Amino acid sequence: MCRIGGLLALFLYCSLSWGATAQPATANAAWVLDIKGAIGPAVADYLERGIQSAQDADAQLVIIRMDTPGGLDKSMRQIIQAILASPVPVASFVAPSGARAASAGTYILYASHIAAMAPGTNIGAATPVQLGAPELPSAPTQPDEDGQPTAPAPSTAMERKVVNDASAYIQSLAEMRGRNAEWAVAAVRSAATLTANQSLDMKVIDLVAEDLPKLLEQLDGRSLETASGSVTLSSAGTEIYYHQPDWHTRFLSVITDPSIAYILLLLGIYGLVFEFSQPGIGLPGILGGICLLMAMYALQVLPISYTGLALMLLGLGLMVAEALSPSFGVLGLGGITAFVMGSIMLMDTHIPAFQIALPVILGITAVSAALLILLLGMVWRARHARVVSGINTLIGQYARVESVHKGQPMIRLQGEHWAVMAEEPLTPGDWVHVTSTTGLILNVKKETPP
Repeated sequence: MCRIGGLLALFLYCSLSWGATAQPATANAAWVLDIKGAIGPAVADYLERGIQSAQDADAQLVIIRMDTPGGLDKSMRQIIQAILASPVPVASFVAPSGARAASAGTYILYASHIAAMAPGTNIGAATPVQLGAPELPSAPTQPDEDGQPTAPAPSTAMERKVVNDASAYIQSLAEMRGRNAEWAVAAVRSAATLTANQSLDMKVIDLVAEDLPKLLEQLDGRSLETASGSVTLSSAGTEIYYHQPDWHTRFLSVITDPSIAYILLLLGIYGLVFEFSQPGIGLPGILGGICLLMAMYALQVLPISYTGLALMLLGLGLMVAEALSPSFGVLGLGGITAFVMGSIMLMDTHIPAFQIALPVILGITAVSAALLILLLGMVWRARHARVVSGINTLIGQYARVESVHKGQPMIRLQGEHWAVMAEEPLTPGDWVHVTSTTGLILNVKKETPP
């Protein structure tokens, strides 16, 4: 509920700050972009547009300050492509002390024009399993001659393909930047890791700096090759501009959260189900359509399993069938089982930051079962319940003819006088049985006294 409230609050914030712009940085400044946490679509969008904005503002240098456990392969490659194509030099800085550049962060560090680390940081562990590839066998490992753990050789063709592709990719980045390619391959194949000082000694990075001002001092006078040619930095004492994520990035970071995308998907489906269960177009259908479209946008940039999505839809369909045609719980139980299994399988990645939390799945499953089985069941029963108001409720009742006015027999039912019509003549005191209606006239049949 807190996340849903946060999403609504973000919509309000976006609407209020639509035209707002950040204070522009001066030309020749050093732009700082921050990566904190897992690398996903929102981070890739933030860095890609941040590098472009730095280019438009005539920035001298872009510094990517990062502390990340890794992330999605697609988002990582999007960031690296932006770095390689940038005419502005990009420096990746693992900071502050205690930070790490694991998995995808190692690739980004290798791709940057300058690779730097703060004391007390580490890089490495770039095995493909952390990038969403199939999990490698978990056999016991032995340290190599340098004391680094070695991973078991991939056992399947798919595992070998993934590891070889990742190794070739980081090796090509190392050769492009003149860094230690041998260790880069070990980071992929053996999950090798290094501290900041070890990285400097092994020529994995270019320098170690305590903070941003010290980093700029050490970079002063360096010549770098960028996509637009050679650039010489004059960074000592230059202005530092911290580029913050704008509303677009913040909105993307919210809806691409797997749990939020999962909730939006279900809200969209529920809205349309309840809209189709009653005539007309109302609020459930409008909100359901909006939520469903936002969920589809989020899911197309996230690594999802279509088998898991199909199981979710099957589960919802079975629960709806249980509500509309009760089967003593067989359809409902099968629907709940399929829904839970599909929800667990929905995110096709091993990265914890991009998994749907199990408490969210269980809570949503309970709510889904209650909504679809109980509420839709109530709607179905209400539609097929016996009519309790209106003229049709008089059908089947008995009454006595009270009078005949100008040849028109009259009876009293439910406190009101009704004109009746019968095939045989009626006189006051006769008992009749209502068989049907014609407008406001009751069709009756003469009966013996009940």
